Amino acid sequence: MSISIALGADHGGFPLKEAIKKFLEKEGYQTIDCGTDSTEAVDYPVFAAKVARKVASGEARFGVIVDGAGIGSSMAANKIAGVRAALCYDLSSANNAREHNDANVLTLGSGLIGSSLAQQIVKKFITTECTEDRHLKRVGMIDDLQTPKEKSEAMETNSKDQSLESLSDADILKIAERVGQIVQSSAGNVTPNQQPASSHDHQDTDMVCHCGVCAEKQPDTYRKFMDFGVERLGIHDATGAESVPEDVAKCIDHTILKPDATEDDIKTLCAEADEFQFATVCISPSYVPLAAKELENSSVKVCTVVGFPSGAHHPTIKAMETRRAIRDGAEEIDMVINVGALKSGNDELVYRDIRMVCEACEDGGAISKVIIEAALLNDDEKVRACTLAKKARADFVKTSTGFGPHGATAADVELMARTVAHTGIGVKAAGGIRSFEDAQDMIKAGATRIGASAGIAIVKKARTITMSS
Repeated sequence: MSISIALGADHGGFPLKEAIKKFLEKEGYQTIDCGTDSTEAVDYPVFAAKVARKVASGEARFGVIVDGAGIGSSMAANKIAGVRAALCYDLSSANNAREHNDANVLTLGSGLIGSSLAQQIVKKFITTECTEDRHLKRVGMIDDLQTPKEKSEAMETNSKDQSLESLSDADILKIAERVGQIVQSSAGNVTPNQQPASSHDHQDTDMVCHCGVCAEKQPDTYRKFMDFGVERLGIHDATGAESVPEDVAKCIDHTILKPDATEDDIKTLCAEADEFQFATVCISPSYVPLAAKELENSSVKVCTVVGFPSGAHHPTIKAMETRRAIRDGAEEIDMVINVGALKSGNDELVYRDIRMVCEACEDGGAISKVIIEAALLNDDEKVRACTLAKKARADFVKTSTGFGPHGATAADVELMARTVAHTGIGVKAAGGIRSFEDAQDMIKAGATRIGASAGIAIVKKARTITMSS
């Protein structure tokens, strides 16, 4: 069977969700597990929305959500355009929901029904069709209750979720031309429509020449380039604004993580970020409220670190730190794994450590990045760390904190990329990347982002560049 079914639950519904998942897979259905992954307390609207969006986007044909009573999840799912969620408690209500209402999301109450009945209800729901004209007409009337504005907004949201793969080669080449113009402008101090005043010697590669001025037109390579370059680049706070073209500035994380940073340093950092319109400021957790206040009228976001830099904090403390940081205004979280636990073979603790932070990020709508501190690990440990991050549903795995023995290596990036291949998880190379050639090596190895604390590789002469987050 080719039908995909999205599954979700809160902590109360987790055991029943797992039983339903096992049943569906045994029956030959494809499942998309949207979490949660334990009985740790979570908020049901988060997971109801995840399942509903899978159905609304067409990625899943049906959705099944389990909480204590099934009522709240039904309410939450029905807020998503294109979803018709129904709470069912027996075979009759499941049959009616499909045959009469063409429901596409089923909600169940784990406190109301047992595993055996739940499986029967799910089977009845996904095998019953709505075919009668009178029922289909009424379903259409339900859908028409959504206003044109709401429909438009839903379509816009879905379009934003499309990846770079949806762009044609011609589109990519146009973007590549613009990138080349920006690079030429910064390198030769000319306008985008002019050529540099003097020629230069260079050795071409498949992406950008070693001199950093000439851009080659390679669509597939530029897709990779855009993945790391357009989303995140870091510039040291000592670099002047005049050296950074406006288009590039929007891709910069402006960072201070030094332990002696003062309130005045943070205020200066935020003022610079707002002036240059950088993507984020990256600061220590204690300064998140200050940064959020300084940037409350700005489009610049706040990024912070958790369990930093040792990673040896208790998982509960990391989760609390994450939730507090998000409440204070952070929108991206870089957490450090418990390296000692990993090296001791305690993978269960490492998984729980990562997962609790990821759940906190999911609840708060923040990006989760898992720093494995590769310089302290052997290859087997690097693979295990990435596998655990993958299992915990992290958004990125990252090579290092920048406080370890050394930063990113191409070999580490290649190994990490191979481990998380085809999962949608990004690989971020950070630390010790001081030239554009270094960045190219990381991209070729599989990095989808480059992190830096000292400049931008695509700007004129790049001034002591490292790439970081």
